[in-house]
Amino acid sequence: MSLSSKRAWILAIVSAMLLTAYLLWPEHRAHFFGLVPYAFLLLCPLLHFFHGGHNHGQREMN
Repeated sequence: MSLSSKRAWILAIVSAMLLTAYLLWPEHRAHFFGLVPYAFLLLCPLLHFFHGGHNHGQREMN
C-alpha cells in the first residue's frame, strides 16, 4: 500500500467519523450532558489512587 493510498484511507475514516459525530450530536447532546456529573463521581476514586492514595502528602520515615 503506497503512502497516498494510506493517506486516502485515513482521510476517509476521519471524514466519516466527523460526519457521524456532527449528525449524532444534536440527538444525543442531552444524554451526554446528563452523564457528565456521574463521570466526575467515577473519576474521584481513580484520581485518589493515582495521586498517592491514603498517604495525604506524608513521606515515609527511614
